[in-house]
Amino acid sequence: MKGLELFNLSGKVALVTGSSHGLGMAVATALAQAGATLVINGASSAEKLAEAVKEYAKQGIHAHAYLFDVTNEQQVTEYVSKIEREVGPIDILVNNAGIIKRIPALEMSLTDWQQVICTDLTGPFLMSKIVAKGMKERGGGKIINMCSMMSEVGRDTVSAYAAAKGGLKMLTKNLATEWARYHIQVNGIGPGYFATSQTAPIRVNGHPFHEFILKRTPAGRWGNPEDLAGTAIFLASPASDFVTGQVVYVDGGILASLGKAAPFGHAHGF
Repeated sequence: MKGLELFNLSGKVALVTGSSHGLGMAVATALAQAGATLVINGASSAEKLAEAVKEYAKQGIHAHAYLFDVTNEQQVTEYVSKIEREVGPIDILVNNAGIIKRIPALEMSLTDWQQVICTDLTGPFLMSKIVAKGMKERGGGKIINMCSMMSEVGRDTVSAYAAAKGGLKMLTKNLATEWARYHIQVNGIGPGYFATSQTAPIRVNGHPFHEFILKRTPAGRWGNPEDLAGTAIFLASPASDFVTGQVVYVDGGILASLGKAAPFGHAHGF
């Protein structure tokens, strides 16, 4: 296999959790456009999943949609088996499903803490554990965990999220260590600040955080969801067969420049 053939995902089945919108949809779209058969997942409602299927169809992508909770071991076991019967063996797993609760640590309830940890850390563990069993039997596979800049640095009001994403980075390294012998590569992607519907209200001229991101990111802009495409395809493809246990930060250089410019986020809550 040579050149661009290394990045061809034709004949592969890719399951992307939490892929009904946002960055999960961007990653899923990229994998499908590289040739993979796409399976999407959501947990909130059948209606949202149906809308997502329509959005993918507008781009010429046929998405197989499954509604289940990645934190429920019984559901994960049942639906992974169902997907592999109905669509095919899962070659690529992207653990993207996640939540964030912006609550100061002194005020955060144990219930809120546990919900974030369960979704953002336990969910990827369950999905990886159950999908990897089939990958091991078939001789290999690709697992990509969606990490965060909070896998590396702290920030006000997101203690549970940072703890989960820091844990996800180390889970990535540990699973990579355990499963490399089975030709299963486990890596992560750490997005920086991206232009999505969630950040739209603050991405306006004059907003303090918008101005802060533009000044603090060496690339001088917010990321576009499409900026994740190349990294996702690389980590899902044969091109990365000897790459495992790594987190690739797609952040316009913001982590590389920490501490080298003005004080970081003291006023606007990085």
